[in-house]
Amino acid sequence: MDNRYNLRGVSAQKEDVHKAVAKLDKGLFPNAFCKIYPDYLGNNAAWCNLMHADGAGTKSILAYLYWKETGDMSVWKGIAIDSIVMNIDDLLCVGATGPFTYSSTIGRNKHKIPGDVISALINGTQEYFDKLADHGIEVHLLGGETADVGDVVRTVIVDGTMACRMERSKLVTTEKMRPGDVVVSLSSYGQATYEDEYNSGMGSNGLTSARHELLKKDYAKKYPESVDPDLPDEVVYNGRYGLTDTTDTPLNVGKLILSPTRTYAPVVLKVLQEHFDSIHGIIHCSGGGQSKCLHYLPGPLRVVKNNLLPIPLLFNMIQESAGTAWKEMYQVFNMGQRLEIFTDKDTAEGIISIAKSFNIDAQISGFVEKAEKKEVIIDSMHGNFSYC
Repeated sequence: MDNRYNLRGVSAQKEDVHKAVAKLDKGLFPNAFCKIYPDYLGNNAAWCNLMHADGAGTKSILAYLYWKETGDMSVWKGIAIDSIVMNIDDLLCVGATGPFTYSSTIGRNKHKIPGDVISALINGTQEYFDKLADHGIEVHLLGGETADVGDVVRTVIVDGTMACRMERSKLVTTEKMRPGDVVVSLSSYGQATYEDEYNSGMGSNGLTSARHELLKKDYAKKYPESVDPDLPDEVVYNGRYGLTDTTDTPLNVGKLILSPTRTYAPVVLKVLQEHFDSIHGIIHCSGGGQSKCLHYLPGPLRVVKNNLLPIPLLFNMIQESAGTAWKEMYQVFNMGQRLEIFTDKDTAEGIISIAKSFNIDAQISGFVEKAEKKEVIIDSMHGNFSYC
C-alpha cells in the first residue's frame, strides 16, 4: 500500500508536511487537535483565535467524472459540503461551535469546468450554511477566491478557510486524556436525521486510493485530465467498477464514493452543552484513520480500540479490490467511525444517547491505559495492529 501511495504521489501520513512545520510555534496548547492562537483580534487574554484550512481534495475529480458521465450537477454541492465539513469538524475537536466565518478558494481549469459548476459550488456552500443554521451552527460566508489556473489544475480543486473567536474556558484540548478514559466512536455511515440520503462513510480522505482501486481503466482513456500523466499505468484506475454500477446500498458506486462528508456539528454542540466538563478529548479520524489520535496524546498513553463499529460496505470494497493489508486500511480510512470522544464511562452513555437521537450509531470502542510510549492498538476481526 505504501508503495502504491508513493507511486501515486500521495502520502497517508503527510510525513513531509509534518517535517516542514516541525519548528513552527505549536500555539497555546501544543497537543490540541487544531492550533490555538492568542486573541490577536480582540486582545483579550480570556479569549483565543482559531483558523483552519482544508478542502475536498481529490474527491473533486470523482465529482468531475460523475458529472461528465451523468450530467448530475448535485455532486458539486456535495464537494462544497466536503470542503466545509473538513474544516468545521476539525474545529469541533477543540470545542469550537461558532459563530464561524468561511472563505472559499476554488482553482479551476476553465476549459473543463464551466461557470455553472462554479455556481453550484458557491450556492451549495451557502445552502449548506443555511441548513447548519437550522441546527444551531452559525457560519457566515465572507467571500473567497475563484481563480482560472489551468496551467496548474487539470480539473478543479475546492478548498476553504474557517475561523472563529472563542473563550479559552470553553476549549477542549487533549491535556485531560488519562488512563481509565473510554473512547466513544460515532459512525460515519447510515443516514443521520439531518442528512438527505444514505451516507457511505467515505469522508474526504483516501480518495486517490479509493478512485484508482475501484474504478475501471476506461476512465483514464476517456478522461485523461483526471489522471497525472506521470503516474505508472499499473496504479491508474485498476478497479472493476463503473460509476453507475449498483451496490447493496441505496447508492450506485459513484454516489457511494461521493457521499458528502458527514458533519458531527449538531451532535457535538449538544454533547458540549450537556457534558463539557467530562470531555477529555475529541478526535476527527480523517487523515491517519483510526491511528489519528496517536498524534494528540498528551503523554505516554496507549489507546486500545477493541470494539470498533462494523466496517461499512465501501471500505470492504476498497480492501477487496486493492488487496490492501488491513493494518494499512485502518491507517488510511476512517473505516466506519470518523469522530471519537474521550471521556469517562458514565458520560459515554450520555454521548451515545445523544448520537443515537440523531440516528447516528455510536458505542464505546476502546479505552486508554498507561504505557511507556504513545501507542494505538487496533484489536479487530481482521487482526491486531500497533501504531506508534
